[in-house]
Amino acid sequence: MKERLVTIFFALLLAVNLTLPVFAADDIPRLVDEADLLTDDEETSLLGQLDEISERQQVDVVVVTINSLEGAGVAEYADDFFDYNGYGYGEGRDGILFLISMEERDWYISTRGFGITAVTDAGIEYMSGKFLDDLGAGEYAAAFTTFAGLCDDFITQAMTGEPYDVDNLPKEPFEFVFSLIIALGVGFIVSLIATGIMRSQLKSVHSQSGAGEYVKKDSMKLTKEGELFLYKHVDRRERPKENDSDNSNSSGGSTTHTSSSGATHGGGGGKF
Repeated sequence: MKERLVTIFFALLLAVNLTLPVFAADDIPRLVDEADLLTDDEETSLLGQLDEISERQQVDVVVVTINSLEGAGVAEYADDFFDYNGYGYGEGRDGILFLISMEERDWYISTRGFGITAVTDAGIEYMSGKFLDDLGAGEYAAAFTTFAGLCDDFITQAMTGEPYDVDNLPKEPFEFVFSLIIALGVGFIVSLIATGIMRSQLKSVHSQSGAGEYVKKDSMKLTKEGELFLYKHVDRRERPKENDSDNSNSSGGSTTHTSSSGATHGGGGGKF
């Protein structure tokens, strides 16, 4: 009887362990580099970044590289990889997965749970503008590092109740503004120097109190006066158009779909 109870206990323990990956994202690698795009050092560094962000934010941030989609669509593959490998925190399975397929050079970001709120359609477009150049140049570690950092920023922003979206995307870096100010300052100084040189060449010219002072006496005599209409100016303004209620992108947010597991996902992707 005692041996039978021990057998039942271990059977129950095994059953519990088999279900843990669905709920315990900490036991699943957040970096899967099947396409072998990263060096060992790059993998270690990136995995550490992904783990730190995911555990601190309680939202899984995952990077997956593969050689082929094996006939599946890129969105379908990314969603299924997320769902069937047990990624995601909490009941909502909150997470963001970045998939790269080298066969046709596809990329896709799949979101679930709070990830859908944090990374909107406009957010995905913004992100891609930051990492696509590195992907195209084969700088994969840089692209994935940028993606992870952006996810961290987007999740933090969404937790304040105002996710980055169409009318609320991240501002340009301070370095750009600073460079612009320097450029304008240099241009202003150069223009002052140029106008100073030109003014110094007009020492023989003195300003007069009236226009008549510039005309030589008795050099001009009017024999006829009249008025001539030369042109007219008309301002035209376009009549405001009614909002198109069918345009889903104008209101922002995330477009969602249902994966093969029946879960709701957001996301978007393209080629690199």
